[in-house]
Amino acid sequence: MALKYYCRHCGVQMGRIDDMSVDMERLGLHKLTNEERMEMVSYDLTGDVHIKSICEDCHESLERNPAFYQNDYLIH
Repeated sequence: MALKYYCRHCGVQMGRIDDMSVDMERLGLHKLTNEERMEMVSYDLTGDVHIKSICEDCHESLERNPAFYQNDYLIH
């Protein structure tokens, strides 16, 4: 089992933690509301945890072009 971070806008895998003994509170996931958790955290059939975040490239694109927030997916 692993914890995998993906960009919510372009889908690129940004990181991976293979040590599942990491405390979820240390990762800050306990600070998410139930709604945010439903939107950002998912589990696959192998037990891996997928977390949607935002990569640096998409963050920069969104800062330069706020209208891009209307798009579900960005290509860079």
